[in-house]
Formats: sequence, structure tokens, C-alpha cells
Amino acid sequence: MALIGIAGALVFAPAAQAAIPSVFGGLISCSVNATDGVRECGGLVHSPVDGAPIDVNVAFPPDPSPAPDGPYPLVMTFHGWGGSKIPFGDPGTRTGLRRWTSQGYAAFSMSDRGWGESCGHNSANLLTDPNCLHGYIRLMDTRYEVRDAQEFAGQLADEDRVDPQLIGATGPSYGGGLSMALAALGTRKMMPDGSLVPWTSPVGSKPMRIAAAAPEIPWTDLAYALAPNGRTLDYTTDNPYGPPIGVLKQSFVGGLYALGQALGTYAPPGTDPDADLTTWFDRVNAGEPYEGDPIVSDMIDELTTHHSSYYIDDSQAPAPLLISNGWTDDLFPPDEALRFYNRTRAHHPGSDISLYFLDYGHQRGQNKPEDVARLQAAQNAWFAHFLAGGAAPFEGVTVLTTTCPKTAPSAGPFTAPTWPELAPGEVRLDSADPQTIVPGAGDPSIGQAFDPISGPGACAQADGADQTGTATYRLPPAPPSGYTLMGSPTVVAHLNSPGPHSQIASRLLDVGPDGKETLVARGLYRATSGQNADAVFQLHPNAYRFEAGHVAKLELLPADPPYSRATNGQTPVTMSDLELRLPVREQPGSGGGFVTSPEPKVIPPGSTPAPGINKPGRARARLAPGILRVRGNHVLLRVRCPKTFRACHEGQVIVQAARSAFGQRAHLRARRFLVAKGRWHARGGQTKSLRLGLRRGARLWFAHHRKLRTLVTVSSAENSRHDRRLRSARRARH
Repeated sequence: MALIGIAGALVFAPAAQAAIPSVFGGLISCSVNATDGVRECGGLVHSPVDGAPIDVNVAFPPDPSPAPDGPYPLVMTFHGWGGSKIPFGDPGTRTGLRRWTSQGYAAFSMSDRGWGESCGHNSANLLTDPNCLHGYIRLMDTRYEVRDAQEFAGQLADEDRVDPQLIGATGPSYGGGLSMALAALGTRKMMPDGSLVPWTSPVGSKPMRIAAAAPEIPWTDLAYALAPNGRTLDYTTDNPYGPPIGVLKQSFVGGLYALGQALGTYAPPGTDPDADLTTWFDRVNAGEPYEGDPIVSDMIDELTTHHSSYYIDDSQAPAPLLISNGWTDDLFPPDEALRFYNRTRAHHPGSDISLYFLDYGHQRGQNKPEDVARLQAAQNAWFAHFLAGGAAPFEGVTVLTTTCPKTAPSAGPFTAPTWPELAPGEVRLDSADPQTIVPGAGDPSIGQAFDPISGPGACAQADGADQTGTATYRLPPAPPSGYTLMGSPTVVAHLNSPGPHSQIASRLLDVGPDGKETLVARGLYRATSGQNADAVFQLHPNAYRFEAGHVAKLELLPADPPYSRATNGQTPVTMSDLELRLPVREQPGSGGGFVTSPEPKVIPPGSTPAPGINKPGRARARLAPGILRVRGNHVLLRVRCPKTFRACHEGQVIVQAARSAFGQRAHLRARRFLVAKGRWHARGGQTKSLRLGLRRGARLWFAHHRKLRTLVTVSSAENSRHDRRLRSARRARH
């Protein structure tokens, strides 16, 4: 790690070190470590927010005499769920708080409410301090846990120990959620009534601010992270939660709740509606229907209002952010960072916000030491610049790939200025044929292998055979050059779900030549009541290489237990006219044409494309049921204009060979083979029969290939009452 030369912080004579006698108004005494001179202050202090006992550690670099002894830039670092305050670390190492004091910063950590000695399950003061009655876990409430950190930093600023304008925040998971909230607040704090006021020190009223943050594996929308509904897209600006209420990540939520019972302290059920974790847990595990239930409604409202950085008023830009998430983290995947990233870039252009994605984090993350070391070096550079005036760090997106086995080094780092620029190419699959997802389908042993809690991890394998009752789609084997998934697999399809709250659990799998499959990406989607319409949803992103001969398989199931909770009253769900889009690192034309240019994004009604995302281009109406026919010099087919369109017009029909029809070389010749084109018009929701003249050369082609399956693309623009926007593309196989 690069050292930061702040007033010769590492030049000292241990025996001559001056002590910082105490902090927090003399309530916590400090001592000088005889080995390396680091000043260490630790103990229990009551929160300025409401008096709850909070166990803290504060560390300062060795006395830099004759240079001034502070005020220092401060790095606040926070623990994960089930943990407690970060220790000082052993002298001579750069672990614990010494990671930061070794670089010239003051460092602060605390055991969050309800954990460790902050009224945790086995804390000495749980039964003796009356303030522990409200010292329970509040699930990272912006008004309590987050404000605790702000008030303690303000006290250190009042004592001239830290610079109020040079404060950084970092930490993993639970601590990542805290540091995300601090960055979103910036110069503000949230009061108990939810109002935002300027963040100032408690005595001197010094203006305070977060100058930089590096949240690790954080959430930005806690409700979505624990029960996703599949509506977040990595290419739209705004992604608020619900409706509908999503699908519970059951194995994770159950494990987290049990850990809190064993090590933490929950509020007694029914005593605090803003932190009623036991009541919430029991209710979500009872299952559907969720809509209309006041307990569920209050829970979602509370989680989004006071526990999620995404919903903190964003009228001001956040602090400079380096957000890191794990590809194989099934709890807080990269979607959590992308949601905040896209909105920030749209609402505050020019903001300092970067992403770092790799195979680490919660289960199934592999956390390879060399990859984590690269991330930490990037974090050090981030804080060095924004807290200590060091060289400007790389700003953009940095990724390392997921590789198996764990001993295999990750590829990369790969970088791009923005998230959309990371994947210039696309690999696609099209299937018009309807497939039905049957309730109860799916092999439980495969779900167990891929479960983040009970399974063996990111490199787990299972039998790659198709499962009865699921909707399964396979791409052709990867070409000799292979291809690298670099982003979020996207599914565009017509979805018919007659039930009130059925789910679709999706898996993208790598099926090797040996017939074994490895989980590459997964996702959960909640259908709305009686949904019978076009839909778009994504699986969590990954950076993963499909080697030559390997098959990318999309599998859609009625549930993904034990990872996801099976839905009460699940009904059959039929998928048709499905298109799978895989963003890839390779350029269009790579792999002998296997990689193509990306199709225009499907933008749901009411959504806005994120910065750098192409606006919807040519639209493709769906083929209506029926057989494509060629009679004489004409091709006959039926098309349907989507209900969401006012009308379809200026259409063309392109007929080309299906991938399975020919070998690779013949397929490439057929890809650009336009056989029929004609103008037509249809109202939104209307089905139209077309009779189009075959183009030169097409007659001979159909004479030889009448019985072959063909890929038919129907292209059409939208005619809107208010504008001439164009909708995104659809393909179908007939």
C-alpha cells in the first residue's frame, strides 16, 4: 500500500511519543503503543443521538513532532453484519485500523447498535445499562446508526483531532450500507423525524462533510436486495422498488436473522414499528399474498425510507464514491451499485463515481487474495487523492473476471470510462416457440448445489441436462475464440402468467463438453397479477468467459430453492418470443460473426435510458401465431403490433436462416439475406396478415429450403400521439 507523507507521519522515536490523553471529552482514555507509536483509544461511550451505549475504537498515527499533531484526515471504517468494531491491528502490520494510520490518517470504528459491546447479545452492559433498552439493532437506520457515526466524527472535530472537511468512510456489507448512506448524505444528517439538516459538529458547529467513500459489497435498496422483483435494469436512470413486492432470498434472509438472534439484540416484537425485525421476518416467511398487507407495506416503506442510500434525497451530489460489489455475491450483487451509479451520472454529471467489480463478497464469492489486494490498492489511491491531495486515481469501471477453480487467476483488470462501454458486443438467442414453466419443476439437488449458503461456492457443478417443466434455451457452442460475458444477461419475452403473484427464477449456466453445468448468473422476477404482456428483466451481472465449445444455457424455473422462497399459489407461466441478450467484451464481428452489435435497449414505459445508453431504435413487432408460408412469388405471414404502441408503420420483414439450419459458413451467408420487404400499418394490439413479394434470389432459396425453420424479423416504428420515439427490437423463430 502506498504511504501518504503527511507531516512525516512514519518518522518517529517510540520512546519520545506524546500521548493523546483522551477523546470524547475525556470519556475514553488513550495510550501510546510502545512498538510503533500508534495512539490507541478504545472503550464505551454513550451516543449523542439518544444515549445508547456504543463501543468505539479511535487510532491516531505516531506523533509527527515537530510537525503539528493533527488535525488528521479521518477514515471511518465499519464492520459487517454479526461483527463488531474494527480492532487496532497488530503493530508492524497494516491490518485493522493500522491500515489507515500507516498512511497518515486517523481511524475510527464502532460496534453498531445491538452488536458486540454496544448492547449485543453477550455484552456486559446489556442488563445493567438502562440505555440498552433502545440500543437494539435498527438495521442501519439513517437516523440512528448512521447518525451515531456522524456525531462521533463531529466530537473528534470539536477536539481538533480530525479535519471536519476530510472524512472518509468504508466498510463491507453492513458497513458498506453505512458508508453508502454517509456518502449520499454528504454534508447533511437525518433527524429522528426524517428531516435533513446541515451536518455540523455538536459544540463548535463546524461544517462537516464526507470527502470520499469506498463502500464494499453494499446495498443501496435494502428491500430490493432481500426480496427483488426483477424490475431493476442496468441501463435505466431510475430504479425505485415495486410494485410488485418481490421474491424472498430465503436462505440468505434466514441465515442473517439467525445470526442476529445468536450474536445481536433485536427489539421485542411489536415495540418499535421502525425496527420490528422479528415481526417482519415471520411475516415474509409466511409468504404471499403480500400486497395489501399493512405489515408488509409498513416494512417496505420503512426499509426504503430510512435504511437505503438510494432513497436519501439526491438534490445534492454524493461524496466521491468508489463502490465495489461481487459478481458471485448472491446477497448484494453489482445491481446495488449500478442503481446508484446510473442515477448519479444522470442527475449529477461530472460526479466522481467509480465501480470495481470482481468475484468476491458474500457467498458464493471466492475472495481471491490477489484480487482483494488489487481492490484495496484502488481504495487506498481513492482516499489518497480525496483526503490527502495525492495523484488522481482512475475513474470509471474496473472489473476482474470470475474463473474456476479458485486457484485459477482472474483475467483483467479490464477498464472502461463507463459501464455501457465495458461491453461493445452482444451474443443473442431468439426463440418464438412457447415454453411453459410448471409449478414445482426443478431438481432440488441442483438448487442445493447452487445455493449460496449450503452449496460449495461459485465453482459448483451439476448435471447439465434440461429439466422437465422448465423453460430452457441454449445458444450454439462458443466459437474457437470463445467470448466473455461482461454485464447483465437480459431477457426480453412475452410472458403469460394467469396467477396473482407467480415468480420466475432464472439461471444462466455454462454447460461444458462433459455435460456438467456451472452457474454464471441468476435472477428473480415477480409477475404481476394476470400478466400477459411483453416483459424485460435481467440476471445479475458477471464477467465470465465461455470457452470454445461451451454452451450458454438459460433456464427459467418456478423457484430456485433453497435460495429463493417458493411462491404460495404459483401457477404455470408461459414464455414466448423470447430473446436472450448477452453483453460481451468482444467487438461485433468477432468469432466469425458470432458476436453482433448490441440491439437497442428495451425501455419500459415511464423509464429513462441511463447516460450513455442508446435511445430506442427500430422496433420489431411480434410475429403472430401461425406458420410462415411461401406461395409462388410471395411470402405469407401474420404480425401483431404490441399493445403498448399506438400504431406500427413503415414496417419491413426480414427472413433469414435459423442458426440450427446450416453450418456456420452457410449461416453467415444467410444472416444478411433479405428476402421480403414491404410497408404496412397496424393499430396497437392489432394482428395483420401480410402478403409480401419475394426479392430477387429469394425464390430460389425458398425452393430449396421450404421445410427448414427460419428466423423472421419484423421491424416497425412506433407512431406516438406525442412524439416519434422508436421502440426496441424483437425477434422470433418461425
